[in-house]
Amino acid sequence: MNNDDRVNDDKAEATPPTDTSGKPDDVVERELEDSDSDAESLEEARNQEREAEELRRKIAEIERKVADGN
Repeated sequence: MNNDDRVNDDKAEATPPTDTSGKPDDVVERELEDSDSDAESLEEARNQEREAEELRRKIAEIERKVADGN
């Protein structure tokens, strides 16, 4: 590798990434946003599971009362 190749490699590394339209693309920011939305989706799924479990408990309680005749 000669000095010209190293200079070209340095320029390539300094060029910011672009999206398919050629606009600058902040990859780190996009990944952080994606991970935030993933975390929000996971938290929402956990909340829904907790709510579903609470509904299952209430249904079971109602079914016991109906079976006992209360």
